[in-house]
Amino acid sequence: MSIIQEEKVSINDIVKKLNEKNNRREAFCAYIYDLEQLRKHAASIKRSLPPFCRLFYAMKANPDKRIIKVLDEIVDGFEAASAGEVRIAKAISKKPIIFGAPAKKDYELELIVKGETELANIESFHDANRLQYLAESVQKKVAVVVRVNLQDNVSNSYLKMAGVPTQFGVAERDIPQLLKKLSLSPNLEVRGFHFHAMSNNLDAEAHVRFIAVCLEKAVDWQKKYGISAPVVNVGGGIGINYINSKAPFDWNVLSEGLHNLYKQYKSKKLELIIEMGRYMVAESGFYATEVIDVKVNHGEGFALVRGGSHHLRLPAAWKMNQPFIVLSNEKWDFPFERPIIKNSKVSIAGELCTPTDILAKDVLIKEIRAGDILIFQFAGAYGWTISHHNFLSHPYPEVYYYE
Repeated sequence: MSIIQEEKVSINDIVKKLNEKNNRREAFCAYIYDLEQLRKHAASIKRSLPPFCRLFYAMKANPDKRIIKVLDEIVDGFEAASAGEVRIAKAISKKPIIFGAPAKKDYELELIVKGETELANIESFHDANRLQYLAESVQKKVAVVVRVNLQDNVSNSYLKMAGVPTQFGVAERDIPQLLKKLSLSPNLEVRGFHFHAMSNNLDAEAHVRFIAVCLEKAVDWQKKYGISAPVVNVGGGIGINYINSKAPFDWNVLSEGLHNLYKQYKSKKLELIIEMGRYMVAESGFYATEVIDVKVNHGEGFALVRGGSHHLRLPAAWKMNQPFIVLSNEKWDFPFERPIIKNSKVSIAGELCTPTDILAKDVLIKEIRAGDILIFQFAGAYGWTISHHNFLSHPYPEVYYYE
């Protein structure tokens, strides 16, 4: 369902109108996507990049088809981590697709060999063997990038994919051996390196330093091993500050740093790929849900909502508080008292039969009542699609798009 507005209205106003139309036999629960905000935000990011950058959308953050359609107008291509994501992208867009996944199935390798993707990651020696074997069997040449698991830690981000033991990429010390192997693989053409190393990094200066390291290593390997490999894919990892939204990732610092690096490496004719997911779409999505009950147990306050971590899994998975606002709903049709907590710390719990179904814990709230609506922010990325929808067979939330 789409909501078309001629003038910009707040998310509070949108939720109020939707709740007024809601069938009262079912408590209100919905995802709401502001597609106009997404369009403006993505276009602003694209405009701020220097000429040697290509901007790809990392579909894992949110593969919603309407989001893909909006971003297709703006980005240079899409990063997919499964055959399913490739199919979604190709059904909507004709733009290039990069394929990156650590455990590729045979049918995904076949998809790569058939030319459905522009580039594919090599994640291991076995990955290279399998892809070379298949490409040779059908006499095809495949463009690949080597995913590097850097030796050193590169940031204080929430999740680290490199610099620590993880299942991703090839250890930096083994890159020379892998490049030698690939030079003897006639059906694989090394086009560059992939360095995605972090998730939800909030330090823009550290991100600039990380990209500088990636460029330096890529140029060094080109020279040392005599390969023409212009692609430097630095992945994404740019974060959202869920704890303090007033201190966001400083995009201007990163943009300025990228322009300086472009000047430094302009003569090398490199192609810097950025795969952006969370930072691109998180702010455009909201999860709004009605408070079913409010109570105090053992001295601690709880507000139980229609929905929970089976709709929005990230706060439970990361053991963090998803930021939210309380939208007061004055309508109360019952003859009995309305549950309420005032000026106290409250945990927001879902409808699942597990104590881990928590969206926010011990948040100081001025007032919260049964029937009020909670609007969770930054729900546009890693929200619905990473959640365990079918646990306890509860109904799904509605989905609305605002343009």
